[in-house]
Parts: sequence; C-alpha cells; structure tokens
Amino acid sequence: MPARINSGFLQVRHRYLFQEVARRVAAFRASHPDADVIPLGIGDVTQPLAPAVIQAMHRAVDDLSQAESFHGYGPENGYDWLREAIAEGDYRSRGIAVDADEIFVNDGAKSDLGNILDLFAGENIVGIPDPVYPAYVDANLLDSRQVRFIPCTEENHYAGEIPQGWLDIIYLCFPNNPTGAVITREHLSEWVRYAREHDSLILFDSAYETFIRDETYPRSIYEIAGADECAIEFRSFSKTAGFTGVRCGYTVIPKALSVCTSSGQRMGLGPLWEFRQGCKFNGASYVAQRGAAAIYTADGRKQTREITDGYLRTAGIIREGLRSAGLSASGGENAPYVWTRTPEGMDDWEFFDRLLTATGIVVTPGSGFGAEGKGHFRITSFGDPGRTAQAMERLKRFVDGL
Repeated sequence: MPARINSGFLQVRHRYLFQEVARRVAAFRASHPDADVIPLGIGDVTQPLAPAVIQAMHRAVDDLSQAESFHGYGPENGYDWLREAIAEGDYRSRGIAVDADEIFVNDGAKSDLGNILDLFAGENIVGIPDPVYPAYVDANLLDSRQVRFIPCTEENHYAGEIPQGWLDIIYLCFPNNPTGAVITREHLSEWVRYAREHDSLILFDSAYETFIRDETYPRSIYEIAGADECAIEFRSFSKTAGFTGVRCGYTVIPKALSVCTSSGQRMGLGPLWEFRQGCKFNGASYVAQRGAAAIYTADGRKQTREITDGYLRTAGIIREGLRSAGLSASGGENAPYVWTRTPEGMDDWEFFDRLLTATGIVVTPGSGFGAEGKGHFRITSFGDPGRTAQAMERLKRFVDGL
C-alpha cells in the first residue's frame, strides 16, 4: 500500500490566513514598487528588545564561547532558574499558587497550543470561539477532530456564551486575538464552573496578559478558584518583550489537573506532557531563556512595561482614528488589537484589497478569523506610532470617499 497523506490536511484552508495576507501584499508591492505601504495587519512587534534582555543574551552568548560555561542540550522543560523566575514573578507575587515544576518552557505559545493536542484522543469534541486565532482551528482539523464554534459577538462582549451542550476541550483567549476583548472575572468563573461540571479541559491562551491595565480583569485563569483542576495556561514572551524572533514562552500544567483514559482511569497531564516533550522537543535555546529570565529583573520589568505602554498608546491612536472615520472600535485598551466593522457593509477581503490599493495600508480581514469575523477587520498596534497616525489619516480619507 502506498504512503497516504493525513486527510486532516485536506480539511484546512489551502493557505494560512497570514500567509494569504503576505501573498497579497507581496503582489501589490511587486506591481507598485514605489508604494508607501504601512503594515498594520500581522502582529509582529517593531520595538527592539529591552536593554536588560539584550545584556543578558550577550552574556549568554559569551558563556557559549568558553568550554567551562558552554551549554549544549538543556532540559526539555526549561532551566530551573527560568521556571522559578516565572513562578515567582508571574504567579506567586500575585497570590497565585503555581510551582516551578508546573511550568514548561517552550519556543513560543503557538507551538504548544498545537502540540498539546498530542495528548488527547481524536474523538474529543473541541469548542473554539469565533472569531478566533486561526491556528486553533487548523491544528484540530489536521487531527480530524470535531470542532464546534462558540459565537463571540458584540452582543456578548466577544466573550462567548456558556454552551448548553457538551464540549470536551475549550479554547479561550483573553485578552483576545483578534477582537481585543477582555473577560470579566465573573464570566471566566462561569467557564470554569462549566468545565468542572462537564469534566472538560480549558486551554487558556493568555499571551497578551501584560497589556491589561484595568486590574479588575483577570490576567490568569488560575485567579479563579478550581481552575487548577480544569485548565492549562499558555503564555508567551513574544508581545511582552519582543520575542517574536527569539522564540520563548511557557505552558502551565497544574499537578491537580487530570483527565480520563479510555478505560476511565484518571491520569495527570504534567507527566504525559513531560514525556511528549522529551520525545519531540529539545527545549528552547539557552540564550533565549537567559533573555527571558532578564524580564523578571527590576530593570527588565520596567523596560518591558514601557514597551507595552507604548503599544497601548499606539492602540489609542487607532481607536481615535477609527472613530474619526465614523467606524466602531473594540479592544485596544487592555490589548494590542483593535477590531472594527468594515464601512458600508463591505466584504472584508474586498475592503482589504481596496484599502491596500488606494492607501497602502495593510489590515487583517475579519473572515480569516472565522464566520463571525465577516464584515470586520483587525488592526494591530505594533507599528510605529507616527506611521500608524499617518495610516489613520489615510483611512479616514478613504472611508470618506466611499
């Protein structure tokens, strides 16, 4: 019998959303080589790494130049000094009981959000918000899992209604990508209650938690009682500290968390994940982990806070620009993304193409995030603030001319 392809690949879109955006932008640049393009679509950071991080990484590179301080393969779960810094800096200092050995360092949250599915059977029913970061959907379709979408609309504050039916695994992302929404403590408690009552598992993506400025909103799902028995949390240094190219983040799997085997026996997920990582992952680099540890120093915290403050100021420019153009603006206050409807009810991919052609502005079409995203688009605040202000002026003129 010949080798056969995984049929899950035939279920997914032929091109990942951001690859399609990049393809259209490249085609436009090729045909308009003198165009002044302002990219506000893909969420890649533009500010350099914080000085404390750079210094730590330079020292780490120096370590690799000497035999006595050289580091080869590191522990797959991360160096103890980084795991301890995370446990103390992100959790215990905020009154959340998380131990260092419940933290698993990775090469970015996106990897673990997909790879964690290795632990779960294909017959699990997966609940995914809509609109949503498309990697959640595609990773499950590649494994041929059944996906049920949870509509997240302006009416339910983009937080999704608690389902009446059964879900085995639930993805939640707050602050949200793409809508920029945050979830209240009360609503998150309802999700935890649902998961506990249905023996479901929540995969909680909190990659943007450092953008929360209103402390009434939870930054970790473990602020909710009982969440350690039903939730895995994923975090990233990509947007926190500009690690989009460095690649480092972490996953928290509490010891209290267990799931059922096919025979009904309960097993802890931490040891299973540790085994999976030992089989398929060599660990994040020593240099990247030293840079990540520097985020938790006094200088590192101050410098990375200044960087995220700057992105939020840019988000304010976007919000004001959209409103001056007569468009709505969701998000951007406790998140780096701003979400809005297209003008005149225009199709979002049509809007993308016309806006790019007329103004050189790149946004992300909402339908790329799911059916509920149709007729919307996302703007990121990771661009240069001056260029973003220029883009908002161009956008207003474009909308006024429709």
